[in-house]
Amino acid sequence: MPVSLDLTDPQTRSNLDKLRPADGSRPSLVGMDRAQMVEAMASIDVPEKQRRMRVSQIWHWLYVRGVSDFSLMRNISADLRGRLSEAFDISRPKIVEEQISDDGTRKWLLQFPSGGAGKPVEVETVYIPEEGRGTLCISSQVGCTLTCSFCHTGTQKLVRNLTAGEILGQLLIARERLGDFPNADTPQGAIVPSEGRKVSNIVMMGMGEPLYNFDHVKQALLIASDGDGLSLSKRRITLSTSGVVPNIYRTGEEIGVMLAISLHAVRDDLRDELVPINKKYPLSDLLDACRNYPGVSNAKRITFEYVMLKGVNDSLEDAKGLVQLLKGIPAKINLIPFNPWPGSNFECSDWKQIKEFAEFINANGYASPIRTPRGRDILAACGQLKSESERLKKSDRLALEAMMIAGHGE
Repeated sequence: MPVSLDLTDPQTRSNLDKLRPADGSRPSLVGMDRAQMVEAMASIDVPEKQRRMRVSQIWHWLYVRGVSDFSLMRNISADLRGRLSEAFDISRPKIVEEQISDDGTRKWLLQFPSGGAGKPVEVETVYIPEEGRGTLCISSQVGCTLTCSFCHTGTQKLVRNLTAGEILGQLLIARERLGDFPNADTPQGAIVPSEGRKVSNIVMMGMGEPLYNFDHVKQALLIASDGDGLSLSKRRITLSTSGVVPNIYRTGEEIGVMLAISLHAVRDDLRDELVPINKKYPLSDLLDACRNYPGVSNAKRITFEYVMLKGVNDSLEDAKGLVQLLKGIPAKINLIPFNPWPGSNFECSDWKQIKEFAEFINANGYASPIRTPRGRDILAACGQLKSESERLKKSDRLALEAMMIAGHGE
């Protein structure tokens, strides 16, 4: 005889309330670790002996098969599927807008429930296709607290942290949109697209400071790298921080992914202006944390991101200071041509200056690739992300295009 879930039962309500988000919506199973999912099964009266098996089944459907509807979980009884659907959510975030750049870069404006913040919230997620790989740039917060002076994202105030489920939701929807999950009607064994995965790498370089949302970011990345699910290698996951020193060691010890540092200056006085968190965690503290990053080696180098700002941090003296600053740290240096945005007070360094800067660093033993700007025409490039459906006015778009043509020959 089928057993339905009685949501009026006081004990059932109590168990579910422990899992329920602050806005009172159904809790999402996406983003729960296995222990939390076992607790979720208990809350809807799944027999104790069945709970781990059910978790294993659901985990497979969510992260291997990529389903977002309980009705597609065919090896779970119709009765249990109904109870799961009544109590929990596994839906994707809502796509408010999708833009595709001339260079193939995609940007999604995604909407999530309020999370207690009032109205629904929005973040941006960017997919960058490259030869032999595809990188997804994931956001960790709605807005940002860091107010880095060259960064468009920093002009949007922090609204709230994203949950582990919302962080993973960005990866799931990208894989779904790009065809990285098998069709629900394909045989059970056909779990990888015939041409390989479109999303091969992820970077926590979107909106927000990941290390100010450490617990949720940690849980999301551990699920993303779980071998029985999404199965991304930790060497293909990079977390970028502006320098939240206390959590850098924890990142290596507890998550074990690749580390990137948003550096952008080699002197404390300048970095105080460009990256204000430097006032709290100055360069000496930041570099000590990098030297002691668990597992750092020539095979697992730290990436230092350095945006090239004309007349600000792009001199040969700055290049010399950068080499000296990183001495003894297995590192590579990504040089990032500044990506313009309406209202910014900076210009991108001249191409000749960027090349000379890179050549000096290369000659002194550090790889220093110059990052090719991607998605500038849709404001999807590094430092350009912003949400709240803040679409550019026509005058702002024209100003952006003029900056790009005048400053970069594009």
